Amino acid sequence: MAAARTLAGKTQADIAAAAGISIPTLKRMESSAATVSGIPNNVKAVISALESAGVIFIDQNGNGPGVRLRDRI
Repeated sequence: MAAARTLAGKTQADIAAAAGISIPTLKRMESSAATVSGIPNNVKAVISALESAGVIFIDQNGNGPGVRLRDRI
């Protein structure tokens, strides 16, 4: 079975490697209810890895926070 890909077309292994964390650490972060739990450095590293992959984080705008992909040029 092929590994599931994220919004940015990356696997958990890709994102974990880009963030410099282990896959189990990423999985624990993903399973957090509401606010992501984890060491702040790890959370920042995952956000940076996702942003580098083209993900844009959208602030709450009445419908709650969200994500989308950066427009490709």
